[in-house]
Amino acid sequence: MKKQHLIALDLDGTLLTDGKTISPETKAMVLTAIEHGHIVSIATGRPHRASIDFYNELGLDTPMVNFNGALIHHPKDERWDALHSPLSIRIARKIIHTCQELGVKNILAEVMDDIYLDRHDEEIMEIFHTTDNNPVTIGGLRQNLTEDPTSLLIHPEEGQIQALREELDTHASLIEHRKWGAPWHVIEIVRAGMNKAVGLEKIAHYYHIPKERIIAFGDEDNDFEMIEYAGVGVAMGNAIDELKDRANYVADTNENNGIAGFLAEYLQLNTKAI
Repeated sequence: MKKQHLIALDLDGTLLTDGKTISPETKAMVLTAIEHGHIVSIATGRPHRASIDFYNELGLDTPMVNFNGALIHHPKDERWDALHSPLSIRIARKIIHTCQELGVKNILAEVMDDIYLDRHDEEIMEIFHTTDNNPVTIGGLRQNLTEDPTSLLIHPEEGQIQALREELDTHASLIEHRKWGAPWHVIEIVRAGMNKAVGLEKIAHYYHIPKERIIAFGDEDNDFEMIEYAGVGVAMGNAIDELKDRANYVADTNENNGIAGFLAEYLQLNTKAI
């Protein structure tokens, strides 16, 4: 058997098509990689609840990185050494106050899979994958949020993004903030030092995979550290230019089965679409 690799997959704009599905070709290639003994793990800014269906669709039994590294856990093994690194509620309340002063559309805080939404908004509830199984507390976020949040998600007007990010930079020693890709103009905030590379390093150590045999795929600025950490950092063809500059390789786009094409060539795998 060829040497085992750890394959880390971002979701939006990477594993998923623009229609938020896994294409048959990409799914077949990922399953083929698993059959050949390679380890596949999801590393995403999404929370667990918005990732687990894709995890299950691929039949994974590996740790997963959520919230851009603020939660590293194993969905099928509670004994696994999970790591949850939330923001302090003190800094969260300061940021919420700043956002309200700027007049952003809405603010959502997450404590693991518990959701706190500043104002009712059907669009934002759909974007953030709220369901009947996930408690949603609506209104008065600064008062209702009483625990350290795993993340804050800010939904500003498009014209507010630059000013908001400049304001958030004043808290640079305490937080990380990243922008979601189009079409969602969302700023995600997690504790300082949390990023996907933190999760990838922990998972690689667990499986005894050296950096040179880590393949990581991404498309946005929340993938910077992961792409730089991996021995084989791969930017999607639709990725932002800054990520392509950091990557070792540029694959085809998420719409053109970029992951499948790269894995087929790099790992010398062959499969048929399912």
